[in-house]
Amino acid sequence: MWLDGEPARKGDAVRRERPDVHDPDHSADPGDLSLADNVRPVGRRGVAHGYRRIALREDAHRCVAGRDDVAVGLQPNTAAKRRHPQGAEDAFGAGQMSVFLCDAREDAIREQYHLKALLGRRVDGLIVVGSKTDPRPSLGRDLAVPVVYAYAPSEDPEDCSIVPDNVSAGSLAVEHLVSVGRRRIAHISGDVHYTAAQDRALGVASALAAAGLEQVGPVRYGSWTEAWGRAATHATLDDAPDVDALLCGSDQIARGALDALHERGAAVPRDVAVMGFDNWEIMTSGARPQLTSVDMSFKTLGRIAAQRLVDAINGRPAQGIEAVPVHVVVRGSTIAGA
Repeated sequence: MWLDGEPARKGDAVRRERPDVHDPDHSADPGDLSLADNVRPVGRRGVAHGYRRIALREDAHRCVAGRDDVAVGLQPNTAAKRRHPQGAEDAFGAGQMSVFLCDAREDAIREQYHLKALLGRRVDGLIVVGSKTDPRPSLGRDLAVPVVYAYAPSEDPEDCSIVPDNVSAGSLAVEHLVSVGRRRIAHISGDVHYTAAQDRALGVASALAAAGLEQVGPVRYGSWTEAWGRAATHATLDDAPDVDALLCGSDQIARGALDALHERGAAVPRDVAVMGFDNWEIMTSGARPQLTSVDMSFKTLGRIAAQRLVDAINGRPAQGIEAVPVHVVVRGSTIAGA
């Protein structure tokens, strides 16, 4: 654990202390961390800084072989904070089980520093959270504690990795659009180098083929931004004015698509249906009409990652990549009035 960015001194209490520990140089959104209701207001404010110990529900220790002093290190990074496995709190519980949050900021050196410090604090296990679903290097097989990788899988097939099912996400999105009568579907996505973008495109292609449909034009890859959504939508409609659905690789892209359609006088969903991925509430609920999106089940992913870590601590480690099912949340951008 750290105080003002410095490692705690040897001999400091580990599991029964409740210090206001933080990194003053980094700000995060407390709402992204889905804190348990019993965390004090001071603690909630403290989460706005990078390192935070969270006390959770009282009966959690029962899930770890009756132990009452389990500590877990959780390493999300800045880019992954919205994908922080929120459900991990529910699986870990509260009271005597503690979680240490460390932000590696997508920096390998910083990650190793955090790893060394967490192990020095004698945590019982680690969850490492990635910023994207591209495979990442393993922390190695020689660690003294079990590790579970969440969102970004480990490159080592013997590690335990929990990821969203992006191929299924693409298929489910197309199946929904087809079910509401759409036949001229174009796909606007983000960075082509992201595994998530490629996997979703595979799912889209598979579902279109199963429905006997062809995608309108190639996948338009770009950035994960509203600006790209606007530009790509204008380009798509210039090339194919008869498009009746835009499947966008993220909710941000979809918001940009909605803006472009409004600028062109197209009614959503009457003329063109729009759909995104991630089900990010700040994007979906603020859209007009509200945005249909594929929920990537981040809370479920977090709960499963936490449970797999608990199992490993209890001597029942899992191996390989476990894909978490996703689901479509229907709103007004694909069905009027929904």
